[in-house]
Amino acid sequence: MVRITTWLFLAILIGTFTRCQPPATQEAETGAPELEEAPPKEVYENRLPPELSLEQANRLAALPMKCIQNPLPYKSGIVVASEEDLAMPQEHHPAFYGCFDWHSAVHGHWVLVNLLRHFPELNHSDSIRVLLDQNLSAANIQTEIEYFSLNKYSRNFERTYGWAWLLKLCEELSTWDDPDAKKWSANLKPLADVLVEKYKEYLPKLTYPLRIGTHSNTAFGLTFAWDYCNTTGHDTLKALIESRARDFYLKDQGCPLAWEPSGYDFLSPCLEEADLMRRVLPEEEFNQWFAQFLAPLMETATNPMTPAQVSDRSDGHLVYLDGLNFSRAWCLYPIARHHPKWEHLRQIADEHLAFSLPNIVDGDYMGEHWLASFALYALNEKSGD
Repeated sequence: MVRITTWLFLAILIGTFTRCQPPATQEAETGAPELEEAPPKEVYENRLPPELSLEQANRLAALPMKCIQNPLPYKSGIVVASEEDLAMPQEHHPAFYGCFDWHSAVHGHWVLVNLLRHFPELNHSDSIRVLLDQNLSAANIQTEIEYFSLNKYSRNFERTYGWAWLLKLCEELSTWDDPDAKKWSANLKPLADVLVEKYKEYLPKLTYPLRIGTHSNTAFGLTFAWDYCNTTGHDTLKALIESRARDFYLKDQGCPLAWEPSGYDFLSPCLEEADLMRRVLPEEEFNQWFAQFLAPLMETATNPMTPAQVSDRSDGHLVYLDGLNFSRAWCLYPIARHHPKWEHLRQIADEHLAFSLPNIVDGDYMGEHWLASFALYALNEKSGD
């Protein structure tokens, strides 16, 4: 115990000393970062963004393959209540310890499951199955469940962003007729059941929704949970989500689209709300609601949304804006597909997808550990999957 405390003290002391040192070099001149130039509008009009081909699938699969069993670097979400809580990520999270943080590890697994399901001929498919089999064992998932009872602070771990992605992974497995998928689905179900109960406990107590463009966005957390319930027959939680969505959002009008994006957004507060409401409202009611909620998007002659530009993709927060472009696209595609009078929204979605898709590269961990999942989900929504 003394040894652990001593090492912690030394680490804090060294970190403090390092932060106090002046930089070795400093640029003579400083100024605003140089932004990448958005391609001119005519480029978007004359070029379709890439489809989800086998080549694209192999490119996307390479990124989570690289990180789902890579324990460091890791951003822990733990609140330390005692020294016994201190442990390497793999001890607390033997299933989801890679890809920098828990939720990114979860949606990295979703990427691999989704791509294996749709592309049986995927490169390294046997190796991917081995990785998934090792991580998604029944014993590992039991340890993940136990973490939510580690101390009184851990019971709401990853609420609700990580919860939503875990249910998306479970939904994907539940719809795949494959022996391995059935085993992994059975292993994950107890954790999914825990999170379903946590949603049921949390939602009645949530007085106001969180309307932000990052992890805590309420609409996003409810959207993936609704999908899981709709696919797997969890009617009680589905009805609760629909009720709370109406409570939170039904009276909303004139969402300030011009205020987006904030500097660290990877979700659109306005569009995530619309993505949820298109699920929970009957078609005609949604049409009326959407016309009042996002009137600027009704105009076919103007485009009030242009792709967000990233000044530094090595910055873990600034690169969020690539994720925003993908999430905007995944919200717009189904609205355009199901509502013909808003078909023009497909072009806006295409612009956002085309802008950021080439920027997912194997080389900078701050983007590569998570962006494949956002790109893949947008590509799936484009194709109508």
